Amino acid sequence: MPVATTTHPAAAALGLPTPSAQRWCRSRLAELLVLWHLLSLDAPTVAALWTWFLARANHIRLPGTAVFAMFLAVWMLYAADRLLDARLLDSCDPAAGPAQLRELEARHIFHRRHKTAFRAGIAVASLALAAIVPHLAPTALPLYLLLGGMLAVYFVLIHAHPANGPRLTAYRLPKELAVGVFFAAATFIPTVARGPLPCAALLPGALLFAVLCSLNCLFIYAWEHPAAREPETHPATRVALGSLTQIAVAVIAAGVLLAIADARLPRQIPSLIPLACALASALLLMLHAGRARMAPVTLRAAADLCLLTPLLAVPLLLFTLPHA
Repeated sequence: MPVATTTHPAAAALGLPTPSAQRWCRSRLAELLVLWHLLSLDAPTVAALWTWFLARANHIRLPGTAVFAMFLAVWMLYAADRLLDARLLDSCDPAAGPAQLRELEARHIFHRRHKTAFRAGIAVASLALAAIVPHLAPTALPLYLLLGGMLAVYFVLIHAHPANGPRLTAYRLPKELAVGVFFAAATFIPTVARGPLPCAALLPGALLFAVLCSLNCLFIYAWEHPAAREPETHPATRVALGSLTQIAVAVIAAGVLLAIADARLPRQIPSLIPLACALASALLLMLHAGRARMAPVTLRAAADLCLLTPLLAVPLLLFTLPHA
């Protein structure tokens, strides 16, 4: 007598067979983690948390609109990026069935299946963001415009190819490295625009966070492309992929050293920032060591979960540190 099995909802939405569903999720927590990732809520959550954290650690209280605007903007960018990536699925042979789909990332399949809903969500988020922008700090708007222009060029370089053609990005831009720079720059803008500290004092923490964000992307790329020999892999990405452990250890060491240096320089780079980066890097390293025991989509979501280390500092920042 055959044994009845239950297909995981996220896997069912992707059209994957029951065996894959059983591997993908073993608990309700993992199910929520997968949905958090598939709905493109992971990166916006990280961006909003770090935006608030960076400001508060620098004794600045951001208005809720600034944090919410960051969440909306990042969600729109990531959802749009995944929708554009999903255009490659249009060239898939329908007769190939789930076997061919399993070779593609789950987030792209999910976005293609629900592209109408995501497009509607992006439209609503755009209207909400347009209503919030006039209430942002005037000093932040030029920085956002500059970063937005650079992001527009980045999107063109990454996605300027036919929907059913190859992605020849190897000699255009190292995407995994560029994302870290853009992500860190965006989250630091509210602090730079309002902060009493000069930009030079914030630079070490910003650089460390940028490296951490790139490290996150590099780990994910390594997990999704074990061979790392695809034609579209940028040469700089290939070099970084060969030194993931060393980079992670360097971030941990740099974070600890910056925290020690900060203890001697009050109101300079707050020690909580490098410590949060160091802890996140350590968690990524641990996740990398245990990657064989996790399903691909859960592993991908857990990588962004590692970047939520500022949550540990929320009580301290809310109730003990002064603010400007």
